[in-house]
Formats: sequence, structure tokens, C-alpha cells
Amino acid sequence: MVYNSLQFLIFYVIVTSWYFLLPPRFRWGLLLFASCYFYMAFVPIYILILGGTIIVDYYAGIYLEQIEGKNKKIFLILSLIANIGILCVFKYYNFINENFGLLFGFLEHKNPIPYLEIILPIGLSFHTFQAMSYTIEVYRGNQKAEKNFGIYALYVMFYPQLVAGPIERPQNMLHQFHETHRFNWNLFKAGLMQMAWGMLKKVVIADRIAMAIDPVFDNPWSQNGVTLWVSAVLYSFQIYCDFSGYSDIGIGAAKTMGFDLMRNFDSPYLSTKISEFWKKWHISLSTWFKDYLYIPLGGNRVKKYRVYFNLFVVFLISGIWHGANWTFAIWGTLHGSFLVIENIISSKFKFKTTSPWLKWAQMLFVFILVSIAWVFFRSPTVKQAYFVLGKIFTLSIFHPISLGMHLAEVLFTVCLIFFMMYKEKLYPGFQIKSNIVFLLTFATTALACYLFGVFGNVQFIYFQF
Repeated sequence: MVYNSLQFLIFYVIVTSWYFLLPPRFRWGLLLFASCYFYMAFVPIYILILGGTIIVDYYAGIYLEQIEGKNKKIFLILSLIANIGILCVFKYYNFINENFGLLFGFLEHKNPIPYLEIILPIGLSFHTFQAMSYTIEVYRGNQKAEKNFGIYALYVMFYPQLVAGPIERPQNMLHQFHETHRFNWNLFKAGLMQMAWGMLKKVVIADRIAMAIDPVFDNPWSQNGVTLWVSAVLYSFQIYCDFSGYSDIGIGAAKTMGFDLMRNFDSPYLSTKISEFWKKWHISLSTWFKDYLYIPLGGNRVKKYRVYFNLFVVFLISGIWHGANWTFAIWGTLHGSFLVIENIISSKFKFKTTSPWLKWAQMLFVFILVSIAWVFFRSPTVKQAYFVLGKIFTLSIFHPISLGMHLAEVLFTVCLIFFMMYKEKLYPGFQIKSNIVFLLTFATTALACYLFGVFGNVQFIYFQF
């Protein structure tokens, strides 16, 4: 089920109500049952895949805590292979096979490897990475193995962050499932406000932008450069409002029950450097790659050329993590290249940003680079992405803008974007002490979602990953 549906609203009210009505010792069981139901609302059979990985990693954690020496490392590697293997089969098998098919075709041979009719389990990349962080932290000695199978299963399946994160660490989450969370009115208010804000970003801004730009990206061949450039800029805000909106709803839902999930976004489009952007965009994934890939590769403790290699590899893999398509690999490669170039320039030229105008110019430059890279993220093929960028870089200012909605609606959407960016700077603006102000603000936000929202159970963009 998707957050922007009546089904989820009913689900949330029932689960949250029963959570506080039940004795504390039964609450984790309720949440585990609710999380299973939540996941099975998409494709029920795939609960078996998730259950299989949970069993493997639960026992892997116990054995990793008990054994020492080389066998411990071997056992960790086997556990990681099991997780990555499942991810590769369901997410990358046909992609790899397709490229082998091209190679066999070039060599004038028939591809002997069969294609599989499989559907990617929803959120597979997210809960796979969360499970892997558990076994790695147990291996490092930073986390004790969880002996309660149900609690461990809930750590992987906790519904507010099951499908699209944040990707949590066991040190932050596991102990919270053992704690008694009493109803806290202030936390409940803050959680509801964050959920309402996330819903507004999704249904009022992101889905409204989709109405304007989907017709453009569906048929870019008949569009002019100005329209494609405006659409690329709007897509930058669509994916931000869509994904951060999901995070806000999930974090808020957990907060109303007393759980603390990590922050996943921090006004990334106000960044003056690409490196700053990646400290503020999808924070849980960025820190995951930093801790479990970048630092083990040597991080920045090695020679400069190796640092550049590490950055490039991490972002190439990050791109591939997002999807089985060369467009995602190029998207990751671009960001890796941006960071390498930024590092080279920073090592050669030392300067501080003192002028506010220079700061705004830097933010605009970073936003343009990010928006260009998003074209590959949005395009279904590399050919289409190159076509869109070619049209953008040869645009004429005299071409009319032709989007999938009237100009007045586009201007209204732009105003909403500026309001959203201003509001995001006030984070954590979900803490409202006055009950009257809270009720008025919450009611106004909910009314805005109802009046201006685009409904129809439109899935979140990151569900596909």
C-alpha cells in the first residue's frame, strides 16, 4: 500500500491506536504483523524472499558473535554474498543477460542464457542494505547479535522505513524495539505534522509536477530545448519532494509511536558544493556507502589518486544500486566525476565564500549540475538522455514552453516549490508547543492536500529501487 492512499490512512490509525492500547510486551508482535501486512499489500508472495534473507542474517549474526579468527570473516563474506546474490538475481539478472546478449550478437552467436520473467520485489535494495549493515556491525563488534528472532525481523521490516528507507543502523533501531514507548503528546504532534508536511510535498507538489513534465519526457523528440530544460529543472524538485516526502511520512509515523528514525534530507538544493549536496541528499544511503565501502577502500587516508578512484567507484556503484540500467550507471559516474573534479580544484585553490552573491552563484551552479545528471536518472534509455541534453544545450530562448498543464498551474507549482524550500530551512519546524496553533496548522496542511493534491494512488519514485 502507498502512503498517499485511504488504505494507508486506515492502516495507520488502527496500528498506532492498538500500539498504545496493547501491553508493552505485545507491541513488537503487533508491529511485525502490521509490517508483514503492509509489505504483502504490494506482492504477497515476495514476503517469502524477505523472510528468507531475515532467517539467513539472523543466524549469521549469532554465529558472527560466537566465532573468531579467519572463519569469522569467511562467515561474514558468505552472509553478504547471500544478500547481494538475491539482489543480483531479482534486480540485475536480466540486465546482465541483456548485455551478454548484445555481446553474443556482436560475435554472431545466439545467447544461451535464458531470460527470467521476474518482478523486482519492492524496496529490495533498501531492506537488503539494512540487513547487511546488521551483520557488518556485529562482525565489527559494534552491535550485539539480536537473540529475539521477532525483534530482528521487525528491525528489517519496520513498516515506516521498509520500502524506501531511511536505511537504519542496528545501533539506532534494535534497542528501540526493546524499550517501552509511552504516549507522548508532543512527539505525537510533531510526528503528525511531519506526516502532513510529507504528504503535501508528495501529492501537492511532486505529483502536480509529474502532470506537467511526464508528457514531455514521454515524448521528448517533439519538444523544444526550453521545454526540456524547464522540465529537467522541475524534475529535480519532483524527485526531491517525492522522495523526501516519503521519508517525512515514514519518520513522522514512527515518531508518533515514540521511535526515532534518522533524518534523510537536509535542504540539499541549497548546497554550494557537490560534496555538500551528498551530505544532505539521501543521508542514510550516503553514510552507508561511506562507512561500508568508501572507508574500507581507504577513504581519504590514501594517496590522492587513490582517493579519486575510491570516490569514483563508490558513486558508480551507487548509481548501479539505483537501477539495472546504463542510465543509472552514467548518473553515478557523473556525480563521481563531479566530486573528483571538485576535490582537484579544492586542493589547488583555497578560497572562502564571503560574498552572498558568490554563495548564491555556487548554489545555482551545483543545482544545474545536479539537474543535468537527473536527466539520465529520469530517462529510460541513454539515447533519450543524450537527445534531451543535446536539445537543452542548443535551446533558443524564443521557443515557447509547452508543458502538460496550463501556465497558471505551472506558476502556482513554482510558488509551492519556493514555499517548500523556505519552510525546509526552518527544520525541525514540526515542533509546535501551542495546541491551538498545532490544530490550525495541521488542519490547514491537510486541507491543502485535499484541495490541491493529485490523488490516484500514485507510487513514490523510489519504490522501484
